[in-house]
Amino acid sequence: MVQQLLRERRPVLEASYEAGLSGSGRLHDLIVNAEAVTPGELQRGGLGLTLRYGFHPTPFGECLIALTPRGICHLAFVGPVTRREALARLEHDWPPAPLHPDQNATRAAAAKAFPPPRGKVPALSLHVKGTNFQLKVWRALLEIPAGEVTTYGALATKVGNPKASRAVGTAVGSNPVSYLIPCHRVIRASGELGGYAWGPDRKRVMLARETQSVRFGTDDGRKLLTPPARSANSPPVERPF
Repeated sequence: MVQQLLRERRPVLEASYEAGLSGSGRLHDLIVNAEAVTPGELQRGGLGLTLRYGFHPTPFGECLIALTPRGICHLAFVGPVTRREALARLEHDWPPAPLHPDQNATRAAAAKAFPPPRGKVPALSLHVKGTNFQLKVWRALLEIPAGEVTTYGALATKVGNPKASRAVGTAVGSNPVSYLIPCHRVIRASGELGGYAWGPDRKRVMLARETQSVRFGTDDGRKLLTPPARSANSPPVERPF
């Protein structure tokens, strides 16, 4: 409801009262926690933010990675979609933020996202948008250790709504930063891999690589941490993955 009111260009204070909140300050907390953007940024639909993007090789094929000034906002793989289709999806997710190709900046981010085995573990900042429910599911995904998997039903139970397996599946599929928020670690209750936006073969390779890394001690040691809530004046939260 709040997002719809803001996109309709309703005043921030009016939207806050209609959403049942005490005032615009409380609305700011709600939107920042859910999307990591200010109400004004959400109302402008991304206008005022500049996204830098680039295409880079990874252990799982070429990826498109995009950055806002606050961190990685988008990570998607090329194949089965084309570069043009991947870029169109980015434009759809962040309208009308201008997109600028920047191979140097995004190369550094890609290197941090996919460090070599036994390499130094870098810290990453993510700047993601989502509903409260989506963010809750993504936080739960971050708690799944490398080399382990969970099911949609178990994930639904973890976020406090055991009957919401279908909604959880939709939230998992809406993950805007593939691999870093490990949606590939969710499988069906039957033990089948289940769906994956970037193809079952890529999902299978990711899981096999993580299992091998843990088994043979080559895991990079990243800890998957739930990002804490932050106020508008707090700096971007650095968290290792």
